[in-house]
Amino acid sequence: MSISEIFDSMDYGPAPESREIALDWIASHKGRFGLFVDGGWTPPASGQWFTSTNPATSEALAEIAAADASDVDAAVAAARKAQGDWATLGGHGRARHLYSLARAIQRNARLLAVLESLDNGKPVRETRDIDIPLVARHFYHHAGWAQLQGSELAGYSPMGVIGQIIPWNFPLLMLAWKIAPAIAAGNTVVLKPAEFTSLTALCFAEICKDAGLPDGVVNIVTGDGATGELIVGHKDVDKIAFTGSTEVGRRIRAATAGSGKHLTLELGGKSPFIVFDDADMDSAVEGVVDAIWFNQGQVCCAGSRLLVQEGISDRIIAKLKARMETLRLGDPLDKCIDMGAIVAPVQLQTIQTLVEKGQAEGAELWQPGWAVPKEGCFYPPTLFTNVAPAATIAQEEIFGPVVVVMTFRTPDEAIKIANNTRYGLAASIWSENINLALDVAPKLDCGVVWINSTNQFDAACGFGGNRESGFSREGGLEGMMEVLKPRFENTLPAYQTTATAEQSGATTASPLASLDRTAKLYVGGKQARPDNGYSLPVLSASGDKIAEVGWGSRKDIRNAVEAARKATGWTGTSAHNRAQVLYYLAENLETRRDEFARRLTETTGVSPEQARQEVDATLSRLFSYGAWADKYEGSIHTPPLRGVTLAMKEAIGTIGIICPDENPLLSMISLAAPAIAMGNRIVLVPSERHPLTATDFYQVLETSDVPAGVFNIITGKRDDLSKTLASHDDVKSVWYFGPEKEGAATAEAASTGNMKRIWTCHGRQRNWFDPEQGEGRDYLRHATQVKNIWIPYGE
Repeated sequence: MSISEIFDSMDYGPAPESREIALDWIASHKGRFGLFVDGGWTPPASGQWFTSTNPATSEALAEIAAADASDVDAAVAAARKAQGDWATLGGHGRARHLYSLARAIQRNARLLAVLESLDNGKPVRETRDIDIPLVARHFYHHAGWAQLQGSELAGYSPMGVIGQIIPWNFPLLMLAWKIAPAIAAGNTVVLKPAEFTSLTALCFAEICKDAGLPDGVVNIVTGDGATGELIVGHKDVDKIAFTGSTEVGRRIRAATAGSGKHLTLELGGKSPFIVFDDADMDSAVEGVVDAIWFNQGQVCCAGSRLLVQEGISDRIIAKLKARMETLRLGDPLDKCIDMGAIVAPVQLQTIQTLVEKGQAEGAELWQPGWAVPKEGCFYPPTLFTNVAPAATIAQEEIFGPVVVVMTFRTPDEAIKIANNTRYGLAASIWSENINLALDVAPKLDCGVVWINSTNQFDAACGFGGNRESGFSREGGLEGMMEVLKPRFENTLPAYQTTATAEQSGATTASPLASLDRTAKLYVGGKQARPDNGYSLPVLSASGDKIAEVGWGSRKDIRNAVEAARKATGWTGTSAHNRAQVLYYLAENLETRRDEFARRLTETTGVSPEQARQEVDATLSRLFSYGAWADKYEGSIHTPPLRGVTLAMKEAIGTIGIICPDENPLLSMISLAAPAIAMGNRIVLVPSERHPLTATDFYQVLETSDVPAGVFNIITGKRDDLSKTLASHDDVKSVWYFGPEKEGAATAEAASTGNMKRIWTCHGRQRNWFDPEQGEGRDYLRHATQVKNIWIPYGE
């Protein structure tokens, strides 16, 4: 073809990247890779290997070791042995190592980019220009956190040994997201890459060795899901960080229940891509290309649900079809292609099955007219119209290059359709009206929102989801907090079993009651009898029966959660107003100071002076959270792009709170006050042994302008009620501070239904009088979730 003909047609010619650099590296290892444990390469104890293949050609690339239990034991032991010295090296020493790793990644950028493309099937243009630069960025950024840890993260210590399991869609980038913050904080890691895409993780291991990272700080064990299960179940692993499917995340949550392991779960998504009628349509169409066909749609936050305002839907669909005809699919090492290969035949089959189901359910399929390569795992960009919001393809994560189109009329309808999913990872909003975009963004139930952009990532900006997209954040300060724990937790004593006061057989009227009565539940701002009509006796410290309280049941929990769900006005009210209510609670509690002190003496047996001290400490705690209500705020990040990212701290929703028995008034308020200060509504189960303090307190609530449904109290059997709360889909988080480790385990196991956040003391007893243990930022962090809203500048 002549130059003039090229200019006439403007067709792209091939621009292949040489694969030799990657094949030479594989050949230098003789095409076989062992496990990277304690700074060296070891063969698998089982002698088992599996093959890593190029999904674009189905050609074998290398043999990879399949780790078994003894291999995982060795890796965890190496990480445990190295962790103490790595932590005591200090922030500056660790920062130097992370900086060295970042530089080494940049020096090896071409090798890593080509190797990733060969092993994963994604276009080399994406690995070269997006993945590898972001990998280096994460190590640079977290070198900074290591350096600043002593001043900016004072009072926190590393968790210990962290087990990390990453997916195949962004193999090296997910490795960086996991490893960089973990080792910056002083932890050591055992990481398992995905079975399909292990090569760049093994190359990174070699980079760690060459860069002088101490042995045992990073350990890479390869294998299939069984290897991951061994890491999850290992008793000497302190935390599990997992990115992958919701179903596997659910199994990990169940497997770790009661183990004391901290969890970070970044799971599936079905993200909405919302286009309003005032959007720049050409820009929005290019946004769709980046949202769903980036990495062949194998992205957890892919904009796979295209929601278009009715008035422009026909024009958007026409423009999108025209753009799809120009997309180029082919050899991932060709720098001129837009889409590469699907990672493996099993994933290709999953995509085909869901597409067929979409057609069977009545949706209209459209694909471009050009042919797909016959060899390798390729699938064309696919568009579905006439899709019902409840259709399988509108609800299930396809994890492929398939977008479904739905229409809306008003912003409120767009929000409802967008939130009509069990997931909550990300969303994109396209509008020239920034006021509209910033009004809609906080109303979307997800962790990340991109305005007039999509698939933006940076090490300084937290990433993570809500609901069945998981919990916790990775990146930035939020990500660092997920690999650290309050230092005082290292010395907390285990709960000692204390005998319940033996019932004396006597019935003594409480000096605080003029009539015999059974204290009721408190639901929706009203006293309510338990649904079953049953009650439980309450004993004094000497064993005398002094009262009865309602025996709450599943139905009562349901009623309380319904009341909390209706109290959304509390979440929407200003932080200043919430602060005033907390101060008013303190004011009204103080007028009954002596009464509450007598109740504490009567029920717990403490001296009158100790009881007054507990009431005074409770008053102080209410004031503290009144002060925090309008001061625990978000921040603005400045990632390396023309724009800013708003990190907004949002209320979680309805929180179930399970209180301990000790210091029943102080511990109850220490847990309830931060939750409501941040705009949450609560269903609280008070001390099982000393519930009268809580039932007395609802009389304070009634006179303190607390809106109905914000603070609900259900008395009864602690662990029965906590299990019900943990399994309720409308409860977004449960805080379990009961004394029984088994109760915490039950709550964690029951939470797998909607993957809610569980915060538990794991059978460790806090000193509620100590401000470091009983109040502060850690409570506020658990009472909020961060939403990062990306806002670009310019025309």
